Amino acid sequence: MRIGRREIAMDNNFVVTFARGFGSGGKEIASKLAHELGINCYENRILTLASQLSGLDEEVFKAVDEKVRTNGGFSNFLRGLPKARGYITRNEKFVSDDTLFEYQKKIIENLADTESCCIVGKCADYILRGRTNVVSIYVEAPRSFCVERTIEHMGVTEEVAAATIKNTDKFRADYYEYYTHGNYWTNPVNYDMTINSARVGIDDSVKLIKEYLKIKGFI
Repeated sequence: MRIGRREIAMDNNFVVTFARGFGSGGKEIASKLAHELGINCYENRILTLASQLSGLDEEVFKAVDEKVRTNGGFSNFLRGLPKARGYITRNEKFVSDDTLFEYQKKIIENLADTESCCIVGKCADYILRGRTNVVSIYVEAPRSFCVERTIEHMGVTEEVAAATIKNTDKFRADYYEYYTHGNYWTNPVNYDMTINSARVGIDDSVKLIKEYLKIKGFI
């Protein structure tokens, strides 16, 4: 049964974080789960908003921050930003930006305080660690499965797909290690559940996570 947005009490909000290997279908699983639960799914819009906020001078940011707190959170800002269409690849080397990360952290913490949602990437599992209203999922699959999906979704050759997966996963691993102070991205201890999407399937992965949310008493 679909759960509408208004049926989830704000004082009982929960967050499902997703880490995922490139091409594994993790983002699709997160989006489908959010759609079925009637909640928001956030990924690139967090980075977009954080980038905008980090470019403001201190006085302007204080005004924005006051507006955010007065109006209940960052949700309205995020929903006004466009979602990514297609895959977001990372073929460049990771370069740290501590200021930008702090803005992302602030947004993620505010979301966890104010609404039920899914958050993809951005070290959300680490940022929200220890919170009782958070479920963290890691989605991975064999390289052949990821290559096939990448070819299908990006329309590239097998060689380009393999290189994109390798480079993007390296970026994500370096990003996670830096901002978690030495933890590693694929460590299963970081997560409530690790799913092999090639074996479980996209739709059944959604069903599996929903069953776990029921066990936890969130839905």
